[in-house]
Amino acid sequence: MTASVRAPRTSRGAVLVVGGTGFVGNAVVRELLSRGGSSAGSDIRVLSSRVVPATSVAGVRHVRADLTRPDTLRGVCEGVTSLLHVASYVGRDEERCEAVNHRGTQALLKEARRAGVERCVYVSTTSVYGTGPHREAREGQLTPHPESAASASRLRAEQAVLDAGGIVLRPHLVYGQGDIWVVPAIARLLARVPYWPADALPRLSMISVNDLARCVVSLVHGRETPHGPDVYHAADPEPVQMDRLLQVMHRTLGLPLPEYTMPVAEHRALTARAMPGLSPHQYALLTQDHWYDSTRLWTAIADDPGPGLEHRFAECRAWYMAHLTRTGVL
Repeated sequence: MTASVRAPRTSRGAVLVVGGTGFVGNAVVRELLSRGGSSAGSDIRVLSSRVVPATSVAGVRHVRADLTRPDTLRGVCEGVTSLLHVASYVGRDEERCEAVNHRGTQALLKEARRAGVERCVYVSTTSVYGTGPHREAREGQLTPHPESAASASRLRAEQAVLDAGGIVLRPHLVYGQGDIWVVPAIARLLARVPYWPADALPRLSMISVNDLARCVVSLVHGRETPHGPDVYHAADPEPVQMDRLLQVMHRTLGLPLPEYTMPVAEHRALTARAMPGLSPHQYALLTQDHWYDSTRLWTAIADDPGPGLEHRFAECRAWYMAHLTRTGVL
């Protein structure tokens, strides 16, 4: 895997999606299938540590392997041209963070090099920058300062990918079918604390999971295939202000609008009691500006960013309604 390879759009060979049964991975597989799957000259392989499904979609082959067990990775990259790495562990177990995110990525890249994989795209996170406020930050402008074991290990994984000539994507807040963090967390918070500080309505970088998947796939099969190594912010070009997001959630899901009457300090204290699992960093992500310039990515893939928050949110209404009902929020 080298930075000098630029493959044509119709290059043959398999695409391996690591973490293809997860939130982002499912969307990446759907995007690959929408572009023709195996009929477009590539077969799609999905690597997961979970049990391989008894039934599978035509053109998709499931491979069971574990990033924490390098011996299980042997041979998974044979015949693979493009490696799309969207697997991560984001919990608080420091050893597991290191085992999955950093050492697991190193082991995967070693196997990719052995098999002659040409391109690698890794989906990381803007959380490697730490807590903001961040305003219209461009790639290379901020010094990474991860504040959790998960973010620190993902930053080390990023460096391994870049050293191997790959491409790193850093999204901020990702929403859509399969999201169990962004919208559900805000919905739970509103249900328990029906207030929001009027002076804490930040601008946030957001992207729908389907648009993120489109970016991932376009980096290897789009009209342009940029050279690695490189880092791109992955977001809609226009940041979303929090009160706009709350309005969209209200109109689309019927969630109540908060009262904008509470000071930040009082709101934070009330939130800490109502949702003790919400870390200070996570709270800051919802109440401080975290806005990242994504111009370079959309230019690199020569694609349109899409219709934006309102339209994309309406597309996933049914999924959110079902999830929030099932989890007792609605």
